Amino acid sequence: MERREFIKILGTGAATAALAGCGLKDPSQSSQGKEASDANHPSGGAMTYRDNPTSGDHVSLLGYGMMRLPDKPQKTTSGGTPAPEEIDQAEVNRLVKYALDHGVNYFDTSPAYCRGESERSTGEALVASGYPRDKYYIATKLSNFSPEQWSFKEGVKMFENSLQYLQTDYLDYLLLHGVGMGGMEALNSRYIENGLLDYLLQKREEGVIRNLGFSYHGDVEVFDYLLENQDKYKWDFVQIQMNYVDWHLADETNSRNTDAEYLYGELDKRGIPVVIMEPLLGGRLVKMPNHIVATLKQKRPDDSVASWAFRYSGSKPRVLTVLSGMTYMEHLQDNVRTFSPLDPLTEEEQTWLETEVANLYVSYPTIPCNNCNYCMPCPYGLDIPAILLHYNKCVNEGNVVEIDDEEEVTDDDLKKYRKARRAFLIGYDRSVPRLRQASHCIGCGRCVEHCPQRINIPRELQRIDNFVEELKRKA
Repeated sequence: MERREFIKILGTGAATAALAGCGLKDPSQSSQGKEASDANHPSGGAMTYRDNPTSGDHVSLLGYGMMRLPDKPQKTTSGGTPAPEEIDQAEVNRLVKYALDHGVNYFDTSPAYCRGESERSTGEALVASGYPRDKYYIATKLSNFSPEQWSFKEGVKMFENSLQYLQTDYLDYLLLHGVGMGGMEALNSRYIENGLLDYLLQKREEGVIRNLGFSYHGDVEVFDYLLENQDKYKWDFVQIQMNYVDWHLADETNSRNTDAEYLYGELDKRGIPVVIMEPLLGGRLVKMPNHIVATLKQKRPDDSVASWAFRYSGSKPRVLTVLSGMTYMEHLQDNVRTFSPLDPLTEEEQTWLETEVANLYVSYPTIPCNNCNYCMPCPYGLDIPAILLHYNKCVNEGNVVEIDDEEEVTDDDLKKYRKARRAFLIGYDRSVPRLRQASHCIGCGRCVEHCPQRINIPRELQRIDNFVEELKRKA
């Protein structure tokens, strides 16, 4: 062949920097404590439970994160634009009932989840399940992220609305949501100077809040301050991001994260129960490059890739529950199987995940998007998580390409390039409607302040858009 474009497919074994960093809505994704037997469990075993030493709660080690609830199939309006998304309440009811039937009794929600509809949907599903109120634990949050929500009045209103939407007169677990984002200044403005934390402490005294804690992202100074004042606040539990990548390599996936080893260690030495969020890194520890999946399957062929991450988090003895956002029944069933009962990792397996597997994972140029949707809605209509997740998916599948005009290529190289190019572009249009793609980002930056992973979203969207335009140009 004559000298043509040199094609480099970014895939298995490629630690490239071509578009370093960028992610898809994908419908196909020894126990400590007592156990309750249930012949209906998928594993034929029994759910593993942990006891909260501060309240005596007997909590399922698998917790249900109500962040990513199933939506009804989206329709379009007469003008061709997508209709507003709507939660599929019948399916949520089915999932919650199945979870309760199989021993899951901890349900974690927030006023910020699912376009503000998660609490209402969770409350409806729990009531519809027919289970008495004392058979499950409800966790929700004071999600006052925006400065206009930082007054005492707005905070109390949010708290009271949570009780109403969840159809309950008390909360088992309440969290200050996402402390650390914005540093000490934001903590003081959101909770301390306005008297809101004092109000919540009083509500705990009254029994309206049974356990009070916080979830942490961001500035470790805030985390340290709250624990240094444990004698004053008496935190009943704390929620942290923990998985086998973030144990030692949090700064590799996000420069603003704190290694989970430090966070867990500080809580453990104070005897504070730990709730785990993002055990799968927003699904990224399931949708991994094929050769990493093969490495995990070689050790335990019959186990799902997700089960490794759940077993990792669940094996830490101070962990009270491990949250999973289970949108689909197959995910719920697989996770119930993993925890019924939990088969703890050996010390050798833990070390292997924290080192070999974690280092393999961070060598891939994916963006640390956990699909939490805190960046949504975009004021200009972009579907930010879908854009980032599509890019990540294509990186993992080897369908992100780089072109060099100075090198020769073979016919086989050209064939591979065209196949990868087609997969990326067609998949992009299927995953993200064109009016919601990265090309419509104006760089306003409003999404950045809400991202717990501190991703520079406008920069990543610009890089993805430039990459898409290059693919279209070099057909």
